[in-house]
Amino acid sequence: MRGRDLPAPARLPLLVLGFLSLILGVIIGLVRLGWTLPLPSTELLGLHGPLMVSGFFGTVIGLERAVALASRWAYSGPALTGAGGVALIVGAPTTVAASLLAAGSLVLVAVSWVVVQRQLALFTLTLGMGAVVWSVGNLIWLAGAPLADVLPWWAGFLVLTIAGERLELSRFRPASTSAKFVFAVVALLLLAGIGISSFNGAGRMVLAASVLLLALWLGRYDVALYTVRGSGLPRFTAVCLLSGYAWLAVGALVGLSSGGLFFGYGYDTTLHSVFLGFVFAMVFGHAPIIFPAVTRFNIPYHPVFYLHLVLLHATLALRVAGDLGGWMELRRIGALGNALVLLLFIANTVAAVVRGRRPAS
Repeated sequence: MRGRDLPAPARLPLLVLGFLSLILGVIIGLVRLGWTLPLPSTELLGLHGPLMVSGFFGTVIGLERAVALASRWAYSGPALTGAGGVALIVGAPTTVAASLLAAGSLVLVAVSWVVVQRQLALFTLTLGMGAVVWSVGNLIWLAGAPLADVLPWWAGFLVLTIAGERLELSRFRPASTSAKFVFAVVALLLLAGIGISSFNGAGRMVLAASVLLLALWLGRYDVALYTVRGSGLPRFTAVCLLSGYAWLAVGALVGLSSGGLFFGYGYDTTLHSVFLGFVFAMVFGHAPIIFPAVTRFNIPYHPVFYLHLVLLHATLALRVAGDLGGWMELRRIGALGNALVLLLFIANTVAAVVRGRRPAS
């Protein structure tokens, strides 16, 4: 099986493509809030979301899944989404870039189908539905839908992917049959909210309610509740996860009070509570585990990792306070802090790689 896999050095360019989308996406986000930073073109200002979700997260998740499948054809997914992100950056026609991103997401659907055939389980179905939701979002964006209508689909992709991966790890402390049934119901409610949101604003409320229920489920049944009592990397990862679930719940609660997720006065708060507080907390916690699997370089744990985690939550709290309090300057400062935290995360990760130069097993 591994003989058909792509060698680790050949995977690095795909990872680089994903991080190019991350860097440009962060810069665009800051420019949109009034910070003066160089941009290749002002036309990029509307592409913050596609670069962050499909260009960065889509590429990294697709790469992780290709490594797990160990089949070379699966790497065409992150190659296509990475190329789609670059196409957006260099100013290619949006239809060309969106076509590349959609094609890459469809490859992830195919990868997920192979996995489901090999192991039919609730977590593989959840991961598969996350890939399908992402593909639908990319396809309706390609068809000309406004980004506001695409956003619930992209959010569903990341939320379902993370929830599915955490459900997979629950095998170390298996949830009861009734708990898994509740998870399945909540996931179906989430899918319903995403679908309804494309036609009716009430779908945003359903989406917010389902996200809150999912945050509560994860906070109750995730194995992180037990690993947080340990030390070193397991404890750090658990702290990342549990703090991320708290932000997911915050985003859902604000959404319920403002008319729905990604809607009304709570738009920016719900958006960044989910995509930054929740998703990036997951990235911070899993990076020392996932990146070595992809690159074959060790990322040994160091307590300094807590620095970028704490600062992520602190700067996001500033941003949310600015959002809800109507203090634009505080919101801008919080956003700049968010960007610097991501830079610190990259720096800490690179420093850890230097400390552990031996190839990972």
